Amino acid sequence: MDSSGFGQFIPLILIFVIFYFFLIRPQQKKVKEHRTMVENLKKGDKVVTSGGITGIITRVVDNDKVEVEIAENVTVEVIRGTGIQSLMNSQEPKK
Repeated sequence: MDSSGFGQFIPLILIFVIFYFFLIRPQQKKVKEHRTMVENLKKGDKVVTSGGITGIITRVVDNDKVEVEIAENVTVEVIRGTGIQSLMNSQEPKK
C-alpha cells in the first residue's frame, strides 16, 4: 500500500521540477542581473524607465534615487529599483 501512495506523488514532484527549471530559476537569474545593473548605475549612463522614457543619468541622489535628463534642461527623479527598466547599450549594432 505504501508504494502505491508514493507513486501518486511522482507526477507532482516531476511537475515541480519542470516548473523550477523552466520558470522559477530563469526568473531568479533575471532578477539578479537587473539588481546588479541597477546597483552599478552611474552618471552618464543611458537608461530606459519603466514608463518607456529614455534619458541620461545626470546625478545619483542617494541609494534609492537617480536624476535622469529626458530632454534639454528637463530632469526627472526616478526610483532605482522600480523606475529603471534597462540600460541602453552604447555599442554599435552588429551587422
